[in-house]
Order: sequence, then C-alpha cells, then structure tokens
Amino acid sequence: MQVEDAKTLQSYKGYNNYGAWLKEKYKGQRVFKVIVDGGFTCPNRDGSKGYGGCTYCNVDSFTPSVSRNNPSVREQVIQGVERARKGNKADKFIIYFQPNTNTYAPTHYLKMLYDEALSYHTEDIVGLSVGTRPDCIDAEKVALLESYTDRFDVDIEMGMESIYNDTLGQINRGCTHEDLVNALKLLENTKLLTCVHTVFGFPWETREMMLRYADEINRFPQIQFVKFHHLHIVEGSVMGVKYKREPFKLFSLEEYADFICELLPLVRPDVVIQRLFGLSDLDLLIAPNWKLKKSEIQYYIDQQILTRGVVQGSEY
Repeated sequence: MQVEDAKTLQSYKGYNNYGAWLKEKYKGQRVFKVIVDGGFTCPNRDGSKGYGGCTYCNVDSFTPSVSRNNPSVREQVIQGVERARKGNKADKFIIYFQPNTNTYAPTHYLKMLYDEALSYHTEDIVGLSVGTRPDCIDAEKVALLESYTDRFDVDIEMGMESIYNDTLGQINRGCTHEDLVNALKLLENTKLLTCVHTVFGFPWETREMMLRYADEINRFPQIQFVKFHHLHIVEGSVMGVKYKREPFKLFSLEEYADFICELLPLVRPDVVIQRLFGLSDLDLLIAPNWKLKKSEIQYYIDQQILTRGVVQGSEY
C-alpha cells in the first residue's frame, strides 16, 4: 500500500483501520473472518520447548465458543459462513486458522488441512489467514502458503508479543525476538501479507519500553498489519493463578486509550491496524473488566483518537 492510500484510509478514524482497508480492497463488499480450529497445539505446550504454554494464555479465551464446539474443519467452515451471512450480512469470507500454532505440523498435513478448509463456498472465499509462532515458520511452509496466492489473499499472523527477550522468558514464550526477526527475513520478498501481534501491559515493562515496539514494527517493511492487545488475565492461565494470589497493575480503559493515542503517531503510516485491543469471553475474563461491550470499547478509543487529533504516523 502506498502512503497516499494510507492517508485516505486514515481519514476514516485517524488511523489505517482494517475495516476501511477491507472495504477499499474488496470494493465495498462485507468481508468476514471465519475462525477455524485445526486441532493444533504449541511447542511450549507439548514439551518440544516447554509445558503450560504462555503464562497469560488460555486458548479457549481467544476463540469464540461457537468455533470451539464444531468437531470438523468442514463443519466449522460451512457453519461459520452461514452464521456470518445471517448475523453479519457478510458477502465474502477469509478462512482464519486462529487457535494455537497453525503451522506446527508437517507441510503435507498442513496442505491437506488448508485444502479442506478452502474447498467449501470457494466462490465466496477471498482469503486465508494463518496464525502461528515465528519459530514454527520455515521456507517450505512459506512456499506452501504462497501456493494459494494465485487464488486467495494469504496472510500469516505471528505473535511478536514483546520485543524484549526478558519478557518472552518470563511469560514462557519458548522463543526469542531473534526468532521473529529470522521469520520476517523469510517473508521479505514473499507474496504473503504479514501481520504481527503485540501485548501491552506486562507489569514489569514501562510505558517507554512499550512505546519502543513501534520502532521495531517500523523497521520491517514486510509488516503490513498489526494487532494491538492489552494484557488481560483469564481463567485457566498460569498468570491467572498468580493474579488471584497477588493482583498486579493492569491498564484501565482510560489509561489504555491514552497509551494508544501516544503509540499511534509513532507507527509507520502505511501499517494497517487490524485491532486496537483484545477481549476474551467474559466468562473466562478475570481482569481488567472494563464492563463494556466490544463495540463500546472500540467507540471509546476511537473517540479519544479523534478528539485528540491523533494521526497514525504523524511522528514517524
């Protein structure tokens, strides 16, 4: 995307939001992500690199219950498309392999799974999105994903989480920031779209440390998308147990919106913001509970951005 196009998208909300990007790219059609659980695990869960997973993570908390309850890829795609048609009036769909590490298997198995997911409602499928970890990417898997780009827009989403190895160690991530850098090098000249995911609010990271995430995002032109999340504590996670024993400081909504307003001007103007915050299912959420619906949180943050005159990239 050219900077001029980015400025056009910024006129919607003061930042390059994903909804406007989708509307522009697909000529006004409503495009909706259909979440698919491929039954994967993670190398820091199955003993390959560790056990227990990331300390803040309970996979179910990030996956809608309707997606968790469907047993097969086929049923998940068919039912997900129908729900999106009826409930969201969607026209086109992106198949989104979200829970756990969706490249953590032999390439031939991945191909079988991706092929199956993309074989239903094919005339209305415009994209494939694969969530994974930077240490589970190699040239063979990049080539596999690239093989779909003649028919679909394909993006690979990797957890950056933090740019600091000390943090990655404390949260039992099982990989380093250098692993992310190496994965991004593999994606330098690829046809794939690249998204990174960050988590803000680890209690040992200062505001200044978190603002430096923007510098790291900016230095990789192959990063086209980002997802910003605030740290939230969920049932079934190691951090959840620790928080119940000894609560620690987390973002209030007002503090988080203020942080986002300071962060966005530092972010390269062509980067598309897929998400400004994360929200788990309320039945699993321990803290912070902002007691608002997702749409209300989005509206509040957007209003803060607009009223303060924040413009993404203005200080880049």
